[in-house]
Amino acid sequence: MSPTDPFRRTLSWLSAHTCFPSSRLQPHAEALVCLVELAAADNAPEQPRFLIKSRDGARDAALRAHNHRRSFAHDVCDNRTAV
Repeated sequence: MSPTDPFRRTLSWLSAHTCFPSSRLQPHAEALVCLVELAAADNAPEQPRFLIKSRDGARDAALRAHNHRRSFAHDVCDNRTAV
């Protein structure tokens, strides 16, 4: 769960202000707190997600070696005529 998760924020608020779970609010007050948090989460803009691509060292090395070998392919055949 992310730190901006409504459930986690509600639990941290309840534990900070009401010593939750050892002491609890009245049921309708707890329901009101939960509804307020859900409404705030519904109105909040969606956070962009960034995917992190992992590096594959073996694949990168194989591609570098392949490109290096391809660079020699055109030097093998030289059809120029020396006059």
